[in-house]
Amino acid sequence: MFDNLWVEKYRPRDLEEIVLSDTNIRVLSKFKDQKEIPNLLFVGHAGIGKTSLAKLLCLNVLDCQYLYINASDENGIDTIRTKVTNFARTKSFDGNVKCIILDETDGLSLDAQRALRNTMEEHASITRFILTANYKHRIIPPLLSRCQSLDLTPPIDKCCDRIEFILNNEDVQLPDSDRPRLIEFIKTAYPDLRKCINEIQKNVNKNTLYLDDLVKIKDAFVENLYKITTQGLAMKARKKVIENEHVFGGDYNELLRSLFNHIDASSTPSDKKSQQLLVVSEHIYRSVFVADPEINFYACLLSLTTDN
Repeated sequence: MFDNLWVEKYRPRDLEEIVLSDTNIRVLSKFKDQKEIPNLLFVGHAGIGKTSLAKLLCLNVLDCQYLYINASDENGIDTIRTKVTNFARTKSFDGNVKCIILDETDGLSLDAQRALRNTMEEHASITRFILTANYKHRIIPPLLSRCQSLDLTPPIDKCCDRIEFILNNEDVQLPDSDRPRLIEFIKTAYPDLRKCINEIQKNVNKNTLYLDDLVKIKDAFVENLYKITTQGLAMKARKKVIENEHVFGGDYNELLRSLFNHIDASSTPSDKKSQQLLVVSEHIYRSVFVADPEINFYACLLSLTTDN
């Protein structure tokens, strides 16, 4: 059914297929051997397999009933008082532990998080919790202390191995000489492996992967954008960004990171470079909280213009 969608076709169906660091592999292997898990918190960038891993633990390790809730959609205290508590307090039909997966727990309101901590303690004997979050700092300390936390950010070399596996499986040939270019390509989306797989599939045509043009276009775009901005033409730079959203896929967080890396590698005098890097890093931080990422990026351009 999903053969034409690589992100679904190659969605992990076993723990061994999740791209993980060696440390995380050791921890999860222990859970698999013991057929038991503590309360867990998976943190890291979107697209690295947090939700897939949570479901695999329920299906393949615990072999248990589980309740999945997207906490960014159902983020109020009523969700905890009704859905979560009602499921957590009842025993399973087979007498085994049950599990509740709260996806994107950092989207829960503070009241909901406070209510959740009591539920986790009261029903610890029959229910386990797996929480996922993009931003760990949005989780209140009492919840953090009730979970074992794992940062699931995958090593970039293992991301490359996974992409190469997919390409080989799809009969897309990649000569050894092209591996450095593949790594550079993956870095444009890293650590979002899901996005990377989508971008790779988009650039495959007739069993050939075209990398050069896309990487060069992105690099040239960021270089030109920086040049326009440092000339004091922030409005012109904003117009260029809006007109060329297809170049960076509308991902303003990724564009901020690309701008940061470009400035860091540039020949700008060290004192001015330090100032500019601080400006961009501040807006990378703000991007977590803002409602409109494009406006946040424009504010960054204005700040860079002012500093010049």
